[in-house]
Amino acid sequence: MMTFESLGLHEALTRAVTDAGYDSATTVQSAAIPPALLGADLMVSSSTGSGKTASFILPALQRILMARATPQRREKGTVYGPRILVLTPTRELAMQVAKAASTYGRHVQGLRVATVVGGVPYPAQIKALRGPLDILISTPGRLLDHLQTGKAVLDHVEVLVLDEADRMLDLGFIDDIHTIADHIPAARQTLMYSATFLGHVGRLAQNLLKDPQRVDVASHTDTHENIEQRLHWADNGTHKNALLDHLLTQREMEQALVFTSTQRDADWLADRLAEMGHAVASLHGGMPQGRRNRVLQGLRSRQLKVLIATDVAARGIDVPTISHVINYGLPMKPEDYVHRIGRTGRAGRNGLAVTLAERMDSGMIRRIQQFTTQAIPVATIGGLEPKSPEPKTHARPESRAFKPGSGHAKSFGKKSFVRRDDAGAGAQRPPFDRSVGPARFDVSTEPRRNPFDRAPGRDRLESKPAGFAARRGPAPVRKGAFKPSRPRAAGGFGR
Repeated sequence: MMTFESLGLHEALTRAVTDAGYDSATTVQSAAIPPALLGADLMVSSSTGSGKTASFILPALQRILMARATPQRREKGTVYGPRILVLTPTRELAMQVAKAASTYGRHVQGLRVATVVGGVPYPAQIKALRGPLDILISTPGRLLDHLQTGKAVLDHVEVLVLDEADRMLDLGFIDDIHTIADHIPAARQTLMYSATFLGHVGRLAQNLLKDPQRVDVASHTDTHENIEQRLHWADNGTHKNALLDHLLTQREMEQALVFTSTQRDADWLADRLAEMGHAVASLHGGMPQGRRNRVLQGLRSRQLKVLIATDVAARGIDVPTISHVINYGLPMKPEDYVHRIGRTGRAGRNGLAVTLAERMDSGMIRRIQQFTTQAIPVATIGGLEPKSPEPKTHARPESRAFKPGSGHAKSFGKKSFVRRDDAGAGAQRPPFDRSVGPARFDVSTEPRRNPFDRAPGRDRLESKPAGFAARRGPAPVRKGAFKPSRPRAAGGFGR
């Protein structure tokens, strides 16, 4: 393990890192910081929670310190933009990067950091873009808006960082990224972080990077040793809800991040759990930024125990006290599963990642296991065992059985046996006591937004999973009404 002093960082930066409680660099930091300090272009792959943000923020701050040691060029009438530009796919991740820049740059005198994201009024952002700026963290859509109006000037950008480039391309920002890159001097340094560099991400890297060095310190086949994974098969939506209710009432559950496939599901599930007494809120791209900030603050302050989120909105959430990640709705892509479960087991803690799947989800379960090259162990809960036979995926370890208050099962051959308690293995689970639990967590200062309303902006619609209509009931369709063959884009996210 390397110390930050041995990486060649400025004393002001190593002091800030020590103040933040870190004494040694992670693997990705040890591999990426030295070549970044030398000005090399980088293609970096690392898992969530590996310290990748510091691996590009610290070299960026070092460049700022070195530039201040030499006379700065000032031309009359020139609008000075940022020296460092960081592009992120989501507002939450942009806020996380800005926080890291402030934390590690606390001893950099007069450090100027600005964040330009959607859902925030334009005047404050325009004011921040007018004067000299050290670091600008932005989502592509909103930055492109400021470029088109001439408010953002990128003529003096020396370092371009693309954080989670694969997610930005998934959200349809490839043209925006090319346009932004065209406004940046060609003699820049480019650092690109992505879970994969295959396909369109690799082609983007070829277009934007010059003789890049490859830093691959983690992959989707990591074992996530500090994260226990379980798969529970559910017969139907009612059974799935019963499994979720059981998991959320366990004593060892500190905070849970529950993933849904759509914005509509997130709002509906949050309302359902709130009525049961959980301190819960939803988080997705269709919400105003002010409300999203209050939700995240409630999560960090532990006023909020359960957060219901979509894949896009959960990017950038770094809360060490999240003990459980529950996949209520399966992801659209196998790699999103890896990002999801990486929200727990952070900062040296252990975590539990539980997937609730119905028979119609067996294809995605198979693809996830093929992508990670690992089988997700199947588990059951006493009294909530599935009645339908388990779908076939591929070779996996033997199923484990769990029963409240009875400990782990002993497995004999292909059957799992659970020790009986006084109620017996087949006893029905008692109904949820709605009088128990914390008060409903309310972050709204405005009336609750109708989840079926469309929000303005550029965000893509998070598509509905198969079986949505079966769980919630089919939406009424007027006779002769137009039914589009594909969902229209919804907005509000990434601008």
